[in-house]
Formats: sequence, C-alpha cells, structure tokens
Amino acid sequence: MCIVYSIVNQKGGVGKTTSAINLAASLAVLEFKTLLIDLDPQANSTTGLGINLQNVYHSIYNCLVDKIPLQNIIHETELKFLQIAPAHIDLVGAQLELTDIKDRELIFKQIMEPILNLYDFIIIDCSPSLGLLTVNALVASHKVIIPVQCEYFALEGLGQLLNTIKIIQQRLNPELVIEGILLTMLDSRLRLNNQITSEIRNHFESLVFENIINRNSKISEAQSVGKPVILYDVDSKGAANYMNLAKEILQKNNLTKINSQDKIIN
Repeated sequence: MCIVYSIVNQKGGVGKTTSAINLAASLAVLEFKTLLIDLDPQANSTTGLGINLQNVYHSIYNCLVDKIPLQNIIHETELKFLQIAPAHIDLVGAQLELTDIKDRELIFKQIMEPILNLYDFIIIDCSPSLGLLTVNALVASHKVIIPVQCEYFALEGLGQLLNTIKIIQQRLNPELVIEGILLTMLDSRLRLNNQITSEIRNHFESLVFENIINRNSKISEAQSVGKPVILYDVDSKGAANYMNLAKEILQKNNLTKINSQDKIIN
C-alpha cells in the first residue's frame, strides 16, 4: 500500500523542500518506488532534482486546472526508483482559479487516486503557506512531516499549523496523522541550538523524530547542481542524516527490520 506524506510548514527557510527531496531520494536508494510531487510554485523540488523548467511543458498546475492526468506529467530522475511530478510558477494562479469550484479541497486527492497503486511512497512538497494548495495536499495525505529549524523562533506559527491539521482531521481527512516533527539545520556547536532541541523534545516528546538533520554544506552544494545529497556526496553527514530518517520512517511503518548495528549510519 502506498503511503502519502505531506512535508508542511508555513514558515519558510526551515528545510522543507530540502527534506522532501532528500527523504524521497533516500527511500528510492532503498529501492522503494517513490514519487516526489512539487506543490510549491517556487518549483525548488523540481530544479533540485535536475529538471530544467524550460523542459516542463505540463506541471501540477495543468493537473489541477486543465484536468491533465497526473501520470502524464511525471519525469524520470537520476535514481531508478524516484520520479517527480514538477511544479511551475503558473501554480501561483491555481489557488485563485480553484476558489469557486465545488469540493475544491478534494481536487488533488481525486487527481492522485489513479496512481496510488504505482508507488510505495508519495512525498508532497507543500508551499510555505496554509492556503488551498496545502489544504489539498493534507486532504490527499495519510501522514504529515513537519520540519522545524533548530532556532529561537522555531515554534513560531507551529500552533497554527497544528490547529489547521486538527481541523482537516475533523472535517476532511480523519485518517490523517502527524508522523513526526523533524528537527533541521542543527549546529551542535551552538549552545542555543542544543537548548532549543531539548525544549522541543521535552514539549512534543515522542512526536519528534529521533534523527536530526544537521547543518551541512554538502546539502546546499547538492541543491546548487540539481542533485539530492546522496548522489552528490554519499559519504557526507547530510546524506547519512537523511538515510537514517528514511530508515526511521520505514521502522515506524513496520516496512523493514533493521539490525541494531545497521540502524544508524555514522
């Protein structure tokens, strides 16, 4: 059965797109058929996997507005088990164009239904907002991952996001669950980063992923050349962080049995 994840945080700059790209790539390296859907008008997930936007003739926008089947816009990537449904700047206008449509919150779920049996995982990179596109993603998802940067204002707006998820659970998608809060951009040399990490763990307890994404230059370098970090530098700390996250997610979903000595990649 396919598991659909939304990567969501209305606060920008928290590692949302970075996590979507690299989690999807790590799952693909583990040979799970994975589709990354770029639902952000900035299209950073699209370019982050090496797709030239000039070669994108149809995108998620066309699926939402023109009813083009989702399978018709999918692109291959460098990884055998990873494909991407690209975004385009046109997606900015989709929210306005869908406003007057009946059951507009369900449009994306209906678009996705024909392809669910083709993948093990679908990862949706949402836009940094709680608008109609993000609501559509949450309605179409089984689970949510919330990236939170290890900084002083980390919890700013998180209450609003959790409240939005609760409303969607109550009204539109009762099966939606929060898989976890993902701590990102940790610089363990900074005392404040470590203090904030501790406070978030104390407050949210088991809801926080065990694995943390450390600040790592290789992750940024990989994005600049349109690759996931595991293809750019497989031995980097960034690649290890995201592979460990993928393994933790597999364990949470009882999809693999990993020996204790293989649980963490150093």
